[in-house]
Amino acid sequence: MKPMLFKNVAIEAVACALPTTIITSAEIESQLSATLDRIGIKPGIIEGLSGIRERRFWDIDQQASDVATLAAENVLEQTGVPREAIGCLISTSVSKDYIEPSVASLVHGNLKLADHCINYDLGNACLGFVNAMASMGMMIDAGLVDYGLIVDGENSREVVEATIQRLRRPDAKAEAFRDQFATLTLGSGAVAMILCHRRLSTSGHVVNGSVTRAATRHSRLCLGQRDRMTADASKVLIFGVELAKKTWDLASISLNRWSDAQINAYIPHQVSRRNMDVLNDKLGLTPEKHHLNFPTLGNIGPAAVPITLGQAAESGRIRAGDHVALMGIGSGLNCSMMSVTW
Repeated sequence: MKPMLFKNVAIEAVACALPTTIITSAEIESQLSATLDRIGIKPGIIEGLSGIRERRFWDIDQQASDVATLAAENVLEQTGVPREAIGCLISTSVSKDYIEPSVASLVHGNLKLADHCINYDLGNACLGFVNAMASMGMMIDAGLVDYGLIVDGENSREVVEATIQRLRRPDAKAEAFRDQFATLTLGSGAVAMILCHRRLSTSGHVVNGSVTRAATRHSRLCLGQRDRMTADASKVLIFGVELAKKTWDLASISLNRWSDAQINAYIPHQVSRRNMDVLNDKLGLTPEKHHLNFPTLGNIGPAAVPITLGQAAESGRIRAGDHVALMGIGSGLNCSMMSVTW
């Protein structure tokens, strides 16, 4: 696919909602202490390997649509954009209330959006939100909508707690712990973003363009269900960074000012300290330019990039005029990189 270059697309605002229940890696390991002792693993392995100290959980009865609606209400209040002006709603949640209907339709109903507002789910693992930004951007550039709303709500409680119960069984082996280790790093959160036509924007945050590359020969390295996820973490790291390098190289010849020297801040999908170290080394990135939150939020799937963007803006880490690189990657494997002038 050719690079997507946008003319009239702006990020009007991004807002998140985070759970208040915090679960530390030490707490998870305390529940697995008998198994870890039996298979010869010392305490501290989760934080030691991933750098994730804690993650958050919503209540078990809080569904993806519930928390995505919270974030959407926040961004609508923040911007003052009338609900009837929203022409399209896309949900990118990996977490689902049901197989059907779509999470988007549930959020659309919760928000009481207009009948003319089209709505649908877009799923592409952890890359979904960046894909939705590109899709919405094309609709805005084509003149089909003036305002679009993208939402994501993730609750990892169900899959993490189910994994802990499996690993507590007396017959759980070291191989099972290794294959399901990545599940124990998952966190929860919700986020919403309003994109709009540049002429309507009050923020001045311009989306310049994006590039995407796929390596689907590795599509079975990470497999997830509601109550189980297995991953070959070492191969996901190796082939994921390899794909990121190809995507970076494409971006460097396709997008203006795409180089480490000309990018002020990186907003990456982030899963662990080790992944970030290898990515920086392979792509030649300045580590201090990353805004990172995985130590306290864990891997929050497709919500990671937009939540990180929102937190970076709120903290003053990115300022007006900064060249910001959004860097997403997801199981599949798929990778996208997007240029934004803040």
